[in-house]
Amino acid sequence: MESQFGIANLWAQGDGVTRGVAVLLLLMSLASWIVILLKAWDVLRLRRHARAAQDFWRSEDFSAGLARLGDDPGNPFRQLAQAAQEASAHHAQASLQDQLDRSEWITRSLRNHLDDCGARLQSGLAILASVGSTAPFVGLFGTVWGIYHALLAIGSTGQSTIDKVAGPVGEALIMTALGLAVAIPAVLGYNALVRGNKAVLHQLRRFTHDLHSYFVAGSRTATASGAEAAGKVLPLKKGA
Repeated sequence: MESQFGIANLWAQGDGVTRGVAVLLLLMSLASWIVILLKAWDVLRLRRHARAAQDFWRSEDFSAGLARLGDDPGNPFRQLAQAAQEASAHHAQASLQDQLDRSEWITRSLRNHLDDCGARLQSGLAILASVGSTAPFVGLFGTVWGIYHALLAIGSTGQSTIDKVAGPVGEALIMTALGLAVAIPAVLGYNALVRGNKAVLHQLRRFTHDLHSYFVAGSRTATASGAEAAGKVLPLKKGA
């Protein structure tokens, strides 16, 4: 064939709309991969923090537990622990204790911080959802536009043999493949990150419940296996 299939030929022979669609697909792909890599790193980092949070309740006192959580300011487990400590101290000193009991006050503080953590986990996923749902249609638009101009060129030359038609039409169909190549990683990455975020949120909710029990009842309600499963509590001294 005189024309060879390929993105280079598509770019060389395409008009401004075709090139614009190709650039748009490229930008969508870059955006989705950046989000996937950054959010995947966040999920891995939060899983490490979740494992460290399991050792929090083995500490001698609350201050030692905070030290085990590390000094990462972005650690949501440490943020929740500090929020519960501050809420407990503030309730003990403020006159709000006449309006809200200790349990409700600490619950509201922990819920607000937990909602903020959930919002941070969900940030960026809208980009993946948008790319996954729109990229195939963007590629299809580029295909339709390319075939339309290919047929116009064929009609103007009067040559409709297979060797004249296959090249331009095949290059236009590449746009559909590009759209799918952009959409599929975005959809798979979105689903994987949603599952990872759910696992992290589950750990955060469990840690929040334990913190609430600790600051209200004075100890963490046991939920693990072994001796803790018998309904015992795990004492943890309140450090300074």
